[in-house]
Amino acid sequence: MSTSNDITRRTALGLGIVATASAASGVLGPGHGRPHLAASVTKEFTADTTTLLKNPLNGWALYGSSTPAADYWTQYDDVPLPDGTTITVSDHASVLYMRVSWTILEPSEGVYGWDTNAAFAGILAEARRRGLRLAFRVVVDSRDKASNFTPDWVRAAGASGYETQTGSKTVWSPYPDDPVFQAKYAAFVAAFAAQYDDPETTDFIDGYGLGKWGEGHSMLYRDAANREPVFDWIIDLYQRHFTTVPLALNYHRMIGGGKDWGAPDPESERMLDGAYEKGYVLRHDAFGMTTYYSDWERSMAAKWRYRRPIIMEGGWVTAQHDVTQDPRGYETVADVRQGEFDDSVEAHVNMMDFRNGETLSWFAAETAPLTQRFDAEGGYRLYPSKVVAPDALRAGGTAAITHEWTNLGWGFLPTNLPVWKHKYKAALALLGADGTPVRVVVDAASEPSDWLRGTPTAYSYTPSVAGVARGSYRWGVAIVDTTRSDTPAIALAAQGTTTNGWLVVGDVTVS
Repeated sequence: MSTSNDITRRTALGLGIVATASAASGVLGPGHGRPHLAASVTKEFTADTTTLLKNPLNGWALYGSSTPAADYWTQYDDVPLPDGTTITVSDHASVLYMRVSWTILEPSEGVYGWDTNAAFAGILAEARRRGLRLAFRVVVDSRDKASNFTPDWVRAAGASGYETQTGSKTVWSPYPDDPVFQAKYAAFVAAFAAQYDDPETTDFIDGYGLGKWGEGHSMLYRDAANREPVFDWIIDLYQRHFTTVPLALNYHRMIGGGKDWGAPDPESERMLDGAYEKGYVLRHDAFGMTTYYSDWERSMAAKWRYRRPIIMEGGWVTAQHDVTQDPRGYETVADVRQGEFDDSVEAHVNMMDFRNGETLSWFAAETAPLTQRFDAEGGYRLYPSKVVAPDALRAGGTAAITHEWTNLGWGFLPTNLPVWKHKYKAALALLGADGTPVRVVVDAASEPSDWLRGTPTAYSYTPSVAGVARGSYRWGVAIVDTTRSDTPAIALAAQGTTTNGWLVVGDVTVS
């Protein structure tokens, strides 16, 4: 049985522990095949603080558009950096995130934009070609929009709603407590999940999307008493259909309420807590806006720190807003980026944003150091700081292994999310001459969500290596996805040789 201990390097990795376990497990020593204290492979890995790692729920989200400009991708290719080099922004990001209208996604009932809309399908295909996972917020509210964000066929089916003006345009939005709207939207979410509830292609989904801009505030109902029933309905709807991909929800102080801002609504925290307890992750769309990201928001982030990850979005649109009105006294775009970064550090966010109109400002001379700092310290950045394993095994025997893990980042790998079901685990493998694993031994007791910055975590376990033929192998270490045949799944922040996703530890002989 595996055992795990959060203990210091001096005690957890003492060779006395490993040697004693080796003697008990039948590890071969150098003499005549008699089991006794064996020599060990001891590997202390050096941290890699610069390589960009594209991991789930981690890193930068590049914002896309369902109606992309012709130069959408090229504007982000070969971006000059202050040191004279260039960068392709999509190489720097983990996710393509889009806010998209229900109308784009289902222009006619049962006809879906991912099948019929060339522009939408095209930007997603190019994102996948560039190694980006996908993330979405579906918006149904048309206020401040130039067209209807809920399809016209929903209104024609009898859904009740209201009209508003966006400039010279009259647009229509449904009441979220209308039964026709709810029935049609529930059918859409089922189809949407059938297409995108796949963690190999989709990073997360904003599982709410109601209210102005889909942020969950400024809500209008047929009956205001339906605020909480509507909240429960949509949270449960998304969770019922998205069973493998994480769902996100704004920690807005007016969640589901009729106002856009004011003193924190007394029901918001309780309602939000209920969703986060069910497994939703936190996000907020006003980082860096001192008035809108204030004491209540900071308290929510602190309450859920290391229990659920946090996704950041900045609030100021620097080309449109007067940022000098911010109480922090911003004067330049670089000041705004600094404010967003400072809020992100405090909240221990896992993800930051390259949103439309703001992306290139993260690579200017004044802000590039912040971008580099997030790459090196933001989210989670994991590596096996030390591994001790036998260098000789008896065929059909066991192996006494100790492994220590360090997180360089201020966030965490949220294996504790209900949809992930603790699927990410530390593992060692015996690698053949071509680097293919012939035996993978997962430490079921390892829990990456416990690995926090400044606290290396060590484990010891003694797995069987039965079924491995006699011969020469190499030990490899990885964080694997136990739902995908124990394949390496998390890019590690360690220097060293990697083969087939396994970080090489050292040689081992089976005899």
